[in-house]
Amino acid sequence: MKRLGLKPEPVATQVVQRDRHAEYLTALAITAATVEKIAVEIRHLQRTEMLEAEEPFAKGQKGSSAMPHKRNPVGAENLTGLARVVRANALAALEDVALWHERDISHSSVERVIIPDSTILVDYMLHRLTGIIEGLLVYPTA
Repeated sequence: MKRLGLKPEPVATQVVQRDRHAEYLTALAITAATVEKIAVEIRHLQRTEMLEAEEPFAKGQKGSSAMPHKRNPVGAENLTGLARVVRANALAALEDVALWHERDISHSSVERVIIPDSTILVDYMLHRLTGIIEGLLVYPTA
């Protein structure tokens, strides 16, 4: 615990207070929202009428089904959608804070899904955004 900067529970009941988990999930949600903010800007800059930047496009990759030559910001669009999942999971964590006499286990079924899923998802989002930014094609205006 010392290496991780963690401290023991100062006042323990049968169930650890769920506001700790809610704080963690909301921090992940804010991180996901920041990723989404960057992704939305990339999507805007890649619009045909703007074309100030484009996310990387692999050789042989196809664009839209109607226009295969078009480069759609698929990665940025994906990140925008995934941020919604992380935010929804944060809401579920907030719903878990109130327990009956601090003893019921209604929270555990929810947390078994949202904590690992959100943690893994935000890690994936940060990794994917890093790749998009590192390969971003920028077209400076003349």
